[in-house]
Amino acid sequence: MSKDTAIQVRWLGDVEEHDYPAAESYLHLLHTEDVAHAIVQRLRGASLKQFKAKDIFRASQLPLLAAGNSHVQKDSKKISDGVLLSPLLLLRDEAQGRVVIADGYHRLCAVYAVDEDALIHCKIV
Repeated sequence: MSKDTAIQVRWLGDVEEHDYPAAESYLHLLHTEDVAHAIVQRLRGASLKQFKAKDIFRASQLPLLAAGNSHVQKDSKKISDGVLLSPLLLLRDEAQGRVVIADGYHRLCAVYAVDEDALIHCKIV
């Protein structure tokens, strides 16, 4: 789809509560339990920011998941139905020069499919 379509991505005013434990679980694969917990606490206190979908992908160095991915399809349906999406949780990995998507990878892929220039609401530390 292009940005000329009538589909508009809508965002919640804050991150859904269940996204924080999901982010912590993922971050625990990359860091010790204490460090992962501290990162999530910082994310909880962070203010919302906006970045273009294409820029987050470039900074994360992750591939775009196919539109046929079941989780991307679920989030794409939410977008087309006008459901408000939860902002992404991002971590700057300065040592590696990239952004870690702690939570929201599938949402990002779904939004990108609608408009690569769409502003993604997120918290980043």
